[in-house]
Amino acid sequence: MSMGIAFGRLESQVGMVWVASTEVGICKISLGKDQSGAFFSWLSRQVGAQEPVEDAHLMDAAVTQLSEYFSGSREKFDLPLDVRGTPFQTTVWSQVARIPYGATATYGDIAELVGKPRASRAVGGAVGANPVPIIVPCHRVIGAGGALTGFGSGLEIKERLLRLEGAFPL
Repeated sequence: MSMGIAFGRLESQVGMVWVASTEVGICKISLGKDQSGAFFSWLSRQVGAQEPVEDAHLMDAAVTQLSEYFSGSREKFDLPLDVRGTPFQTTVWSQVARIPYGATATYGDIAELVGKPRASRAVGGAVGANPVPIIVPCHRVIGAGGALTGFGSGLEIKERLLRLEGAFPL
C-alpha cells in the first residue's frame, strides 16, 4: 500500500506556501495566488486520485528547508523530487535547477543549454509548467534584456524571490 500524497504548508514573505510529496519525493509546490484549490486540483490531475493528507511530520524536512530558504539561510535544497513532465520539460527543468542562488539566466540561455537555441518560447512554456518552484528555481529565469516576465505565481512574487537572493535589481 503506497503512502499516497502528503502535504504541508508554511507562511512566508510571499504568502502561504503549499508543498506536496509522494513516497518518491516532492511533487508540487504552490505559492502566492496559486492557492489550495489549484494545488489540490493539480495533484488530482497529475499525481493521482488519492486524497492528499496533511502530515506535518512527513513534510517536516521540506517545510524546514523552505523556511530556511525564506529566512535567507539556505541556498540549495536537499530533498528527493518526484517531478512529472514531458522529456523536453524535464530537460529544461534540469537546466533551470543549475542556475545558482542569486544568479539569473534568460529563456534564450536555457534554450541554448538544451540544444534548441530557437526554442525560447517552448522553454518559457516548460519553465511555466515547473511543478516545484523555488526548488527548481524558475524565478531565476528572466526575459532578454533583464525583463521580469512570466511567473505563474505573479511577477510581484518573482521579484520578491529575486530580492531575497540579492539578484534584484537585475
